[in-house]
Amino acid sequence: MSTASNLQQSSLIAPYSLRLFPLYILALFKQKAFRTGTSTRLDDRIYAMCQIKSQPLVHLMKIIYPSLYRIDKLTDEGAIHVNDRVVPQPPLQRLSAEKLTREGAFLMDCGLILYIWLGRSCDNNFIKDVLGYPNYLSVSQKLTQLPELDNISSERTRSFITWLTDSKSLNPVLQVIKDESPAKTDFLQQLIEDKTEAAFSYYEFLLHIQQQICK
Repeated sequence: MSTASNLQQSSLIAPYSLRLFPLYILALFKQKAFRTGTSTRLDDRIYAMCQIKSQPLVHLMKIIYPSLYRIDKLTDEGAIHVNDRVVPQPPLQRLSAEKLTREGAFLMDCGLILYIWLGRSCDNNFIKDVLGYPNYLSVSQKLTQLPELDNISSERTRSFITWLTDSKSLNPVLQVIKDESPAKTDFLQQLIEDKTEAAFSYYEFLLHIQQQICK
């Protein structure tokens, strides 16, 4: 999406302050409370509606558009210091499957849920040092908290997750996602920028808006 300062003939022009507005609208359309064309249990839809009505805005934004980080390569570069604790600051990733790699581990902050997505070829050193398991196949899908292990990778990962959760009114649930995980579908549905059976990708949505404006 372009701003007036970056004019292109085929671009959708909008003020800088509205540059993310279409993205958040698309994210709302893909929420269980509003989505169509996808089977959604009535209980899940009502629960999602209640969350949207009741959550403070700062927490609601994470539900609507989660934050995705790669966490298997955390370093102290750019880290911040909070209460004598070094907190890594990994860059935000776009919510698209193309950002996921089989060799990586990713944390998705959905507000009330934290997902750790493990690629099938994720480094065994990360799995052992952070999750406490020898390899990918041995990782339990019932893992709900990270073990306190005496190594730098564990300390960095736990410090980052603690920093994320400290600002929340409720402690989020932690879920580990593998290829065979029952929650894998829920995780993939949070990849807002990707196309689904019933909804546009972000790129397609921008084209749709442009076509409607140009009519």
